[in-house]
Amino acid sequence: MTAGTPAVCWQDRLGLGEGIRAVDDGIVLVDILTGRLLAGPADRSAPLTQLARLSVPLGAVSPVHARPGTWIAAAGTGVCLITAHGRTEWLARPEDRAATAMRMNDATADPYGRFWAGSMAYDAEDGAGSLYRVDHEGTVIRVLDGLTVPNGPAFCADGTVMYLADSAKGIIRRYPVDPDTGLPGTPDTFATFDRGSPDGMTVDAEGALWTAVWGTGTVHRYRADGTLDRQIRIPATQPAGLCLDGDSLYVTSARHGLAAPGPLDGAVFTTRVGVRGLPTCAYHPGRTE
Repeated sequence: MTAGTPAVCWQDRLGLGEGIRAVDDGIVLVDILTGRLLAGPADRSAPLTQLARLSVPLGAVSPVHARPGTWIAAAGTGVCLITAHGRTEWLARPEDRAATAMRMNDATADPYGRFWAGSMAYDAEDGAGSLYRVDHEGTVIRVLDGLTVPNGPAFCADGTVMYLADSAKGIIRRYPVDPDTGLPGTPDTFATFDRGSPDGMTVDAEGALWTAVWGTGTVHRYRADGTLDRQIRIPATQPAGLCLDGDSLYVTSARHGLAAPGPLDGAVFTTRVGVRGLPTCAYHPGRTE
C-alpha cells in the first residue's frame, strides 16, 4: 500500500457495505441488506469473516463494554444485542408500527457509553426517519424526528458535539450535546453538498470530520471550523462508511442501486492519511457515572 493511494482490502464485494469500525481485534463492518456482521482478517487478500447473520437488515454495531464478542446493533426496526454466539436479544423495536416500512441505518456509541441509531423508510420517504438514543439501562428513546436518511452520528472526543448527516438532504448538521442528559441542542449547518450525499462519518484526533460522499467516489475531511481540508478519491462510485485505525483510513462501498457495477464497487479500501483516529467507543450497559 502506497501512502495516499487507496488499496483494496479483502476479496469481498458488498451489496451495501457500511458501519465499519476499528476495534481491539481489528476491523468490523456490516453488509446492511444481507444482515451480516463481518470482520476483516489480518490477511488483506483473504475473504471477510462472518461473525453473525441476522434475518433483518443490520445497520451498524458497537462493542458492549466488558462483554467480549457481544455487540449492540441498529437492526431491523430497532435495537438489539448480538451475543458471542450470534443470538439476538431485542431491547426495543420502535419502528414496528410506523406508517411506512422502516429500517434502522447507521449508528455509533458516544464517549459516555450511550448508543445512537438512526432510522429511515425503505423508500426514503421525506421526514420519516428518526434518531434514537439507547441509555445505559437499555431504554431506547427517540431524540430527533423529521429526518430522511440519517447517517453517522459521529462525536468529538469529549462527546459534547455530535455530527449527523441527512444524506437525502445533502447536509451535515452539528449538534451540541448535554453530557449529563444526552440531549442534543439546537444544531447549526456544518456542511452542505451540491453533488453527492454525505454518508458514514468519523472524527479524528485533531477534531476534524471525515465523511464518505456517496455517488462521487470521494472522501472529504473537514476541519472543525467547517473548512474543507482535503478530498481523497476512491475507485468506487458509492463510498458509504469509513473509520480510522491508527492513521489508516478504511472506506466501505456499495454495489446496491448501480445498474452496471464496476469491478471495485462494493470493495473495502484503505490508505494512510497521516492523522490518527479516536478510539472506538463501546456501549456501557448499567453505567451510572
